[in-house]
Amino acid sequence: MSPRTNDSARGSGQEATRPAETRASSKGPAASEISEATEAPAGTDATPPAEAAGTDAAQPTQAPTSAKVPAASKTPAATEAPAGTEATPPAEAAGSEAVQFAEAPTSSTGPAASEAPAAAAAPSAAPAPGRVGALRRFAAAARRGRGAHLTSCAVLLAVAMTAGAVAVGDDGRDAARALPGVSRAVDAEVLLRGDLDTAIRSLQAHVRQQLRDFGAWATLGLAQVERARTDGDPSRYARAERALARSLALRPGNDRALAGQAALAAARHDFAAALDHADRALERNPYSERALCSRIDALVELGRYEEAAQAATVADRRRPGVPVFTRYAYVRELRGDVRTARRVLHQALAGASGPADVAYVATALGNLERGRGRYGVALRHYARALAADDAHLPALEGRARAQAAAGDRAGAITTLEQVVARSPLPGPLVALGELYEDRGDRAKAREQYALVDAWTALARAGGVDVDLDTALAAADHGDTAEALRAARAEWDRRRTVHTADALAWALHREGRSAEALPYARRATATGYRDAAFLHHRGMIEKATGHLRAARASLTAALELNPGFSPLGARAARAALKDLEAAR
Repeated sequence: MSPRTNDSARGSGQEATRPAETRASSKGPAASEISEATEAPAGTDATPPAEAAGTDAAQPTQAPTSAKVPAASKTPAATEAPAGTEATPPAEAAGSEAVQFAEAPTSSTGPAASEAPAAAAAPSAAPAPGRVGALRRFAAAARRGRGAHLTSCAVLLAVAMTAGAVAVGDDGRDAARALPGVSRAVDAEVLLRGDLDTAIRSLQAHVRQQLRDFGAWATLGLAQVERARTDGDPSRYARAERALARSLALRPGNDRALAGQAALAAARHDFAAALDHADRALERNPYSERALCSRIDALVELGRYEEAAQAATVADRRRPGVPVFTRYAYVRELRGDVRTARRVLHQALAGASGPADVAYVATALGNLERGRGRYGVALRHYARALAADDAHLPALEGRARAQAAAGDRAGAITTLEQVVARSPLPGPLVALGELYEDRGDRAKAREQYALVDAWTALARAGGVDVDLDTALAAADHGDTAEALRAARAEWDRRRTVHTADALAWALHREGRSAEALPYARRATATGYRDAAFLHHRGMIEKATGHLRAARASLTAALELNPGFSPLGARAARAALKDLEAAR
């Protein structure tokens, strides 16, 4: 799920920024009903309503006032499973996919009861080392050692980061707040309205008492997937995997666990496996919202955009709501149809019933406007997101990027420092490093780039494919040969606009611009408009002697989003100046 390249998703696994399907989302009119009123811009494909608005879809405009969105309590009639499938109530189809996890306590009997929940085992009162501090110590150790030593350090780092999350929660607030009814009913909608760390603990307590509750195990596994994606701790994926396996051992082939496996595979960037798991889940329950959304995400991340659009249409018909609407908007955006994407996101925001959905969709709208240089509008959307959830990290990161683009570099640095202190993922780390570098503080910048390397090692230890993250960071701030190796590996696995851009830039940075040009052109071929892509293409065109095309690409990048990157925008302006002088 590779949303926009200049967002946090770019460095942390795009899917991380997508809305959790398990979130309580109000059922609204199908996306097709929303977009019917929107004519696709000339030259774009008319894409059916529910097109997977991928993840970060970021866009605003007024939503159609005629569309009415039922209250969140209403459930889709379509959730009645057809004959021959397990009847999954709407709350389960959308909520069973909830993102949660736990492992059986050592004192209990039952399947694999000897595996104690790691989170529960840590004393809540124990001092927790900060995640950034843990990454720094790991980065220092990595510089002193290699090979097996690096692997062992990654394991220790995983423990340190997880302990921090257990003791204080990802936002430092008390994670022991009660979630009414969780341990009794394992209600996914309730879980995702509260603190995720607390939800995990509550679910762990539940499975201690109900070891054979396969649905609870599936929900808990998904919770650990979501927690890992939000706090940047890939070590949680192994625990999620065990919880989902436990669910399948208790009820073979249950759609909740299969959908959970799809989400886990996607989080690890194994999109072929994610597609397979999602298809298997949908065979059991065609109305599983998590599986429907994971299928769209997997197809998008495999570069199979036409199939993703078709999958989004199916999802829209079966489970219209915020998760499907956002994916629909993203597919539209990938085709260059920003107007429809914006309208659908506004409709999704109008139908959002809880703080989590409001924060997510408002952030998506902010990202869209920021990507088009409308920083004031973007900041208003981020403000709305943070009013709904003042701890929503994607909104904080988006606000920081908009601040930087609008000229408030000091404010951007302050905000990004808050983000990376809580979730040191590659995207915000690189963004912060570039802001430090822009103001001349190269020592601090180098520290941020070293932390990216530390996170990458941790992610690999957790089974995550990080070649795209490695290629993007290393091409500008590391070993260009390693960037090219990683980009080629990623291109061999999946051929998306994002991997095409990464490979083009890595080739260019290695001095192989002639080889890079076809990939740079492919990255911009679908109509997807991204200033970083245009900047990369323009620099490659300049290096290969296509001077007129280079002027056009670089001008388009700066007109679209003049503050897309503090260093990139400066380089683009300098290149344009050179081109003008050479005329």
